[in-house]
Amino acid sequence: MKNRDAFYINGKWVKPNGSKTIDVINSSTEEVMATIPEGTEADANAAVAAARAAFDGWSTTTPAQRADYLRKIHEGLKARSEELAQIIAGEVGMPLKLAAAIQVGSPVANFGYYARMVTGYEWEETTGNSRVVREPVGVVAAITPWNYPLHQIAAKVAPALAAGCTVVLKPSEVAPLNAFVLAEVIDAAGLPPGVFNLVTGFGPDIGEALVRHPEVDMVSFTGSTRAGKRISEVASATIKRVSLELGGKSASVILDDADLASAVKGTVNACFLNSGQTCSAHTRMLVPESRYEEAAKIAADVAKGFTVGDPFGGSAKLGPLVSAAQRERVQNYIRTGIEEGAELLCGGPDAPAGLEKGYYVQPTVFGRVKPDSTIAQEEIFGPVLSIITYKDEDEAVRIANGTLYGLAGGVWAGSDERAQQVARRLRTGQVDINGGTFNLFAPFGGYKQSGRGREMGPYGLEEFLEYKSLQFKPNAPALTAQAPY
Repeated sequence: MKNRDAFYINGKWVKPNGSKTIDVINSSTEEVMATIPEGTEADANAAVAAARAAFDGWSTTTPAQRADYLRKIHEGLKARSEELAQIIAGEVGMPLKLAAAIQVGSPVANFGYYARMVTGYEWEETTGNSRVVREPVGVVAAITPWNYPLHQIAAKVAPALAAGCTVVLKPSEVAPLNAFVLAEVIDAAGLPPGVFNLVTGFGPDIGEALVRHPEVDMVSFTGSTRAGKRISEVASATIKRVSLELGGKSASVILDDADLASAVKGTVNACFLNSGQTCSAHTRMLVPESRYEEAAKIAADVAKGFTVGDPFGGSAKLGPLVSAAQRERVQNYIRTGIEEGAELLCGGPDAPAGLEKGYYVQPTVFGRVKPDSTIAQEEIFGPVLSIITYKDEDEAVRIANGTLYGLAGGVWAGSDERAQQVARRLRTGQVDINGGTFNLFAPFGGYKQSGRGREMGPYGLEEFLEYKSLQFKPNAPALTAQAPY
């Protein structure tokens, strides 16, 4: 893996203003994969200036022209899919086959989707004597996380470009190498200079410089709720638009008439994907008190089948966590669960046998978890499932809604109709009905402290648009109301 020593700004690879670098660590070997530049405020300013200068030209291109560029980016990423899967499996630790399908497949599909969608989108409409037009919001700072690095980049960059915005991307410093490949693909696609810019560094430094910059019109951020609060605070000084996709503590509600074996297995799978490093992971499994013993046994047996190991080895279902800090965080939560009296059904805080090197943790299931306990309330971001019991449907809904978060969830029942009735009572952005699968083109985002705004599909495009009303004189005489302002 080659070291990176330049940023992509104004259509060129340019040297950073500072000389510091950041090590990118392979999560399974704990060795340095490559280094990247540690950007400064001066680098952020240069990238924003380039994006601002490019905006007038890019925003007036036709949807067909933007679609052509998006199609070229889609094809360029597709051609480098194998390379990207290798990079992300090393950065994040997701097993290679899964990384190819999920970590690379979905962002490639996203660019292709917006290439198709942008030409068929209704950019204007008439209402009464007004023509309502949709226009790009302006310069967008896209700040993305490490858990699904390229996917989250594509979820912002593709619709922003489709909308006619210019972009400054700051990927997570933990998993940034895939973003450099994207920049190479964009450069090869011939996107006009300044339309897309890439800088790297730490959030409190270059990230905050982008958020507070007066020439940035919008910040699109995915990450922790704590960081989202800080971004909201800093961005408020310039009243810029902020879109946030933050943490989650999603509940999988298994009702008394559900197929218990299928529901438990599906919940464990939804909890452990990407070693639990998924903001929408179903980390709380709610089961009727009368079925706890059966559910606990099934969950433990399913969890024990999640083999942990080398993401490049071909047989592991779970790779390592992304970093030493993340491993320590998850292990501490497991210890807290034990200390607070939850029943440890499988796993634990110790490293898996034979995997002392690499950021590995055991897939862990707790039973008899109290709804207000630490592991039931706080986002762990690791392969840790909490089983919580309930007496009736109303209590199940109260428990499911009883956290600060509202990103995702699931309901399992004897019929889709009953599951939907309960799903409509959950204060959360997405609910999987009887194991319904993720839809890349449906709106994704949360209620409460899981954020604001939506990504994916036409809903993701609309986040990057402003609405303008053009008022005309009516053709026929009519009474007109005075403006109420």
